[in-house]
Amino acid sequence: MRREEIFRNQALNQHALFFDPLDRRPVFSGENGKRSLHYVPQRPGMRVLDWGRAEFAFYAPEAGRVVLRGWGGSMPGEWTFSPAGEDGYRLCVVENLAPGFHYCDFEVDGVRTINPLLPVGYGGFRPVNFFEMPGEDADFWMLRDVPHGSVHMELYDCRMTGRTRVCYVYTPPSYREDTQRHYPVLYLQHGGGESETGWLWQGKINYICDNGIAEGRMEEMIVVMNDGYAFRPDGLGDPAGGDIDDVIAMECVELVDRRYRTLPTPRKRALAGLSMGGMQANAGMFRHGDCFGSIGIFSGGFREKGFNFDGSALMEDPAAFRKVYDLLFVAVGEQEQPSCDELRERADMYRQRGIPLELYTTPGYHEWDVWRHAARAFLRKLFRDENE
Repeated sequence: MRREEIFRNQALNQHALFFDPLDRRPVFSGENGKRSLHYVPQRPGMRVLDWGRAEFAFYAPEAGRVVLRGWGGSMPGEWTFSPAGEDGYRLCVVENLAPGFHYCDFEVDGVRTINPLLPVGYGGFRPVNFFEMPGEDADFWMLRDVPHGSVHMELYDCRMTGRTRVCYVYTPPSYREDTQRHYPVLYLQHGGGESETGWLWQGKINYICDNGIAEGRMEEMIVVMNDGYAFRPDGLGDPAGGDIDDVIAMECVELVDRRYRTLPTPRKRALAGLSMGGMQANAGMFRHGDCFGSIGIFSGGFREKGFNFDGSALMEDPAAFRKVYDLLFVAVGEQEQPSCDELRERADMYRQRGIPLELYTTPGYHEWDVWRHAARAFLRKLFRDENE
């Protein structure tokens, strides 16, 4: 994509509240006892000026001090907005922004608040603003002129929790047309403090799949996204997030196989996730090896033993390992230290042992930019024949 196309791409500003944000502000006026409504142009909350350079806007005509604060990692520091102009907007230009996805906070006179001019997602266990700073390789997660898949919302009764759950299901473009075809399935989990919407609005996984399929770089597949918290009523289970791997393997797989045209075998199912979701995929790998044949762990480390699982014997036996798994893919950002260096050492150890653990590293911190790149790399390897 050309620079101009990237800077005006709709994927930069879409979020759960607005796919195409309203760029007008309503103004009410009255004359002769009649009330009328019209719209005036509204500043965008963030405008890309150049690679790494952006202008932020906040509407607060009567406030004192307004501050923009990054979440650390690739966006440390804080910036103070200018005083309000006659139109009530305050502006702030930020230089040297790293490419990718950024959560950010706004403070008005010391009180943290939401900037309604910017996209809103769920992160850090709360609604929070985010923005996108495109880089030169950003087109892989952007909205492009290619065939698009569909995203479905599925409700199902969960026996383990006694509650109704929801999962989002991406089906590839051909699913609508080729009604005799069946597809492999990737179960993809979000990170701690986020929700089942994370891979859609923050991760742009549907666009990553659309673009990867159009380029012929990945297999067509169904992608299922669940809430990562599944607590048992009796209080038993993993205290960190419940036993979501049990819910997926023992209940959600059954639902998806019944409602969608799947290839219902372990070799055609994968479980992956980021951070907390990566740890859940790690647990699901050893607790449900009869259900999933490929595993992806993004910024979640890798453990042989954990809550109610012990895979150390399997990791000592390359032949037994290969009978169960097609792919064990572990990803980490190069600035995620010391985790990155530790995983490099462990990956070397496993390879020397004959265990085909594939380690993927990319520049970045514990942030969505790393996980998008990890997802793209994982998807390119997933469900591929050995000869490809």
